[in-house]
Amino acid sequence: MPGIDKLPIEETLEDSPQTRSLLGVFEEDAAAISSYINQLFQAMHRIYDAQNELSAATHLTSKLLKEYEKQRFPLGGDDEVMTSTLQQFAKVIDELSSCHAVLSTQLADAMMFPITQFKERDLKEILTLKEVFQIASNDHDAATTRYSRLSKRKENEKIKAEVTEDVYTSRKKQHQTMMHYFCALNTLQYKKKISLLEPLLGYMQAQISFFKMGSENLTEQLEEFLTNIGTSVQNVRREMDCEVENMQQTIEDLEVASDPLYLPDPDPLKFPAHRNLTRKAGYLNTRNKTGLVSSSWERQFYFTQGGNLMSQARGDVAGGLVMDIDNCSVMAVDCEDRRYCFQITSFDGKKSSILQAESKKDYEEWICTINNISKQIYLSENPEEIAARVNQSALEAVTPSPSFQQRHESMRPAVQSRPPAARTSSTGSLGSDSALSALSLDSLVAPDTPIQFDIISPVSEDLPGQAKSSGQSGRRTNPFGESGGSKPETEDSILHQLFIVRFLGSMEVKSDESPDVVYETMRQILAARAIHNVFRMTESHLLVTCDCLRLIDPQTQVTRLQFPLPNVVLYATHQENKRLFGFVLRTSGGRVESRQTSICYIFESNNEGEKICDSVGLAKQIAFHAELDRKASEKQKEIDRVKEKQQKELNKQKQIEKDLEEQSRLIAASSRSNQSSTDGQFVVVSSSQSEDSDLGEDGKKKRESEA
Repeated sequence: MPGIDKLPIEETLEDSPQTRSLLGVFEEDAAAISSYINQLFQAMHRIYDAQNELSAATHLTSKLLKEYEKQRFPLGGDDEVMTSTLQQFAKVIDELSSCHAVLSTQLADAMMFPITQFKERDLKEILTLKEVFQIASNDHDAATTRYSRLSKRKENEKIKAEVTEDVYTSRKKQHQTMMHYFCALNTLQYKKKISLLEPLLGYMQAQISFFKMGSENLTEQLEEFLTNIGTSVQNVRREMDCEVENMQQTIEDLEVASDPLYLPDPDPLKFPAHRNLTRKAGYLNTRNKTGLVSSSWERQFYFTQGGNLMSQARGDVAGGLVMDIDNCSVMAVDCEDRRYCFQITSFDGKKSSILQAESKKDYEEWICTINNISKQIYLSENPEEIAARVNQSALEAVTPSPSFQQRHESMRPAVQSRPPAARTSSTGSLGSDSALSALSLDSLVAPDTPIQFDIISPVSEDLPGQAKSSGQSGRRTNPFGESGGSKPETEDSILHQLFIVRFLGSMEVKSDESPDVVYETMRQILAARAIHNVFRMTESHLLVTCDCLRLIDPQTQVTRLQFPLPNVVLYATHQENKRLFGFVLRTSGGRVESRQTSICYIFESNNEGEKICDSVGLAKQIAFHAELDRKASEKQKEIDRVKEKQQKELNKQKQIEKDLEEQSRLIAASSRSNQSSTDGQFVVVSSSQSEDSDLGEDGKKKRESEA
């Protein structure tokens, strides 16, 4: 069988809210078991009553059949055959009646006795222990309250001794009662199984025994099954006996070891205070002002968690934040004639809390622990070693200060111009590399990154002197493209989807490659809102198109922010809360010029986070295909231009070749004409020369002059 859940008896003395919460679960389980057992008891009792009725009715039938022969019917007469037949039936039914009587006895012993014992003894014991434990717990709370009210001025030693003895007695009684109550609840988990299996086992065995009286055809498989159940019940019983013995031994050991801890203020020599702690938990009394001069004290469970002081009331499931104790101040104070009081003040002095410890040991440990946490020692690799070095300052904080205002003013950090955005973490005061490295909870988000809770345009945030772009101006935008004036940029877009969102915050991130960036940003922004009590959210309409994402004012239809869709590189919804979604926008510039930065924006929607991310994905897919079509069109146009240019070059080349061919033809024709004219001139020259030779010298001169 599976393991049994158990209450931790070792934690009964601390009596923390976690233990009380676990006790409540076991008490609810005990109540459910009691309700179910009552119903099962009624059903089994009906079976037992029916079996008794059947046995009695069978016996009565047999008796009536035997008396048939004694009856004198006016019209019957003596019928020997009928009489002998009925006598035979009476014998058989009488044997059957005996079998039913045996079955009734077996049902009473094997079925009704175990469940009756569990119902009347074990469940009532749980109820009795619960009442005794509640009374002891109330008595302890009352005694503790009276002890806390003891005055340290001119105390009456007799009264103090009586109150101390009362606290000792009530705490011891509560501890012992609580341990026995826990033991009974743990034992109940075993008895529950036994009380359910034993009656059923007895019922089945009684029925089998009943049928064996008339038939020997009982299958071996059923016998083996019942044998196994019987063996299992015995094993559980042995395990229960062993566990009860162990719990009894644990109770005895804890009673001996916890006896000195029942005192509210133990001897500091036997139980010295630990001054190097970086974590602490326990009950404290906190002062709550009820008027101008009146106040009340409330006892709550306080514990430290990292750099935060948390409180948890009895009955609460989880604790709540009391104060951020990083860089805080803590000191002992005198408050309303109460002992062991100290005051914690936040680093900016705006929030303070006065608490009272139960003993001097707790008082010193709380002051030292908060001092160590305020110096952010818990962020280092060896917190105890560093705490030992600042132990002297912790000891000085234990001594009451005559002027809290002077101490606080000296420890308050200098006022500097702070951005309006909240920061995810604070810098340490130790200056060690290990402490500073521990401040970064995740490498996905840059350290000391401010969180922006309001919608502010990145243009107006980074360049305050630059005018806003046309998309961020005060122009009204109709998200459905029904404006009658100038045509909006997104009117030609295929996709128009409008969602109602609320802006939670934004911050710069280191990476934009994994959805973990969005998850970590969501965690930090929600934590910062809870810590700084920022509950206001700006509601807007998110318009998703194929070109951009727009945040539109729902009242004035003015575009608050516009995010170009190509710059949205990552988007995701929360893994559990599907109302939360975010996206990462890659921009140029930022805190460091001439570099690209990534900013993560977180929104809350009306159960439409996945739908918005699907819409953004569809828009990016449409834009991607449109970009592919545009590039393909530009490439085709470029190919056409190249072809046209090549055709022009080819035509030009052909024209040049044609011109060269025409020119060569003209040159050839010219050369032929020149050749013919040269031949004619040669003939004329020859004839002229012959004439010149005939004319002589005087004739040549005359011809030259004529020429």
